[in-house]
Amino acid sequence: MAGSVPLPTSAPAGRTLNLMLATSASVVCFWAWNSVATLGSFYTQNLHLNPAATGVLVAMPVFVGSLGRIAVGALTDKHGGRAMFTFVLLATILPILLVSVGGMLSSFALVLGAGLLLGVAGTVFAVGIPFVSGWYEPHRRGFATGVFGAGMGGTALAAFLNPRLVAGIGYFPTHVLIAAVLAVMAALVWFLMKESPGWTRSNAPVIPKLMDAVKTPVTWKMCFLYAVVFGGFVSFATYLPTYLRDVYSFDPSGAGARTAGFALAAVLARPLGGVLADKFGSKPVVLVSLAGVAVLAWVVNLQPDGEVPAGLTFVAMAAALGFGAGGVFAWVGVLAPPGKVGSISGVVSAAGGLGGYFPPLVMGATYDAATHSYSIGLLLLIATALVALCFTALVLRGPSKMAHMVEA
Repeated sequence: MAGSVPLPTSAPAGRTLNLMLATSASVVCFWAWNSVATLGSFYTQNLHLNPAATGVLVAMPVFVGSLGRIAVGALTDKHGGRAMFTFVLLATILPILLVSVGGMLSSFALVLGAGLLLGVAGTVFAVGIPFVSGWYEPHRRGFATGVFGAGMGGTALAAFLNPRLVAGIGYFPTHVLIAAVLAVMAALVWFLMKESPGWTRSNAPVIPKLMDAVKTPVTWKMCFLYAVVFGGFVSFATYLPTYLRDVYSFDPSGAGARTAGFALAAVLARPLGGVLADKFGSKPVVLVSLAGVAVLAWVVNLQPDGEVPAGLTFVAMAAALGFGAGGVFAWVGVLAPPGKVGSISGVVSAAGGLGGYFPPLVMGATYDAATHSYSIGLLLLIATALVALCFTALVLRGPSKMAHMVEA
């Protein structure tokens, strides 16, 4: 961390509380960030969109949230997690309300523009990684970032709740409820959260810090891997309701419930990936993940018939992606030089988000309505996973076990 000093040997007071607050803030932000995607069927029907236009709409918050992580990660080194968590939560309230207005007016342009602003919610990840890493020793940062990464469970919350809330209380009240939860969470963070004992403000200019992070070799290696594993999760989580409607003819509630199960599997697997990376190193964790993604993407492409075979395939895919995401960020926590965790985390997490931006566009553009097939997009995923697998096996070298036991 910027200006950090060695942590005491005993656990700092408040460590668990701050990890839980950070994770809860992430859950709420991910809920808001995925609000457009989880109501994709609603927008398709009410705005009369074709698959390509729906893909653009659901991907817009992902795009902006991804790019925004670069700056937010560096600003977290400067202003600290407490201030930046509060900022992100409060800054998400207006966009979520504008999205609801656009939907009520049946305005594609307004929903699209509000979705662009809603991307701020997705920057929460770049706040949390350096924040929680500062509370834990290097050999336990896989655990810390894994638990915080479980905040992407907000995706599951959005997928399960949003279609039901719209059916139960209405479209606009659903968005008002999300805005209220954001405001309450912002207050809890501001009044209860504290910075780690070793954190000090970094007064280094943001742009040079980002340029320095970009020039660090580990940054680009981790960017590529995270774009595959986390990008794969984001793209599936955002586009799966549409996929399930087109391929398996599920209604919005049914597709939402199954998307929630997909996201939950990834959420549970991510901390496991981080913990095992702490124990055995990140390289074997990432290799297992990428191999699983390639195989399971092929199975998805075969369109397994029946509720159980199809469901188990998607759950296994989610677990493989979450497992790999935990392994990659454990790698970042160990290899990032002191004082650069925030800026490097911002760039890497941005790459992960961008990895989730393009697949929905590809899926929408290559969908074969005659056969209800997304084969081209899935075959591209298989090829990408295999390239990443070879890159990890042949190019990357895992840090020694002792590297996990000393300050990075």
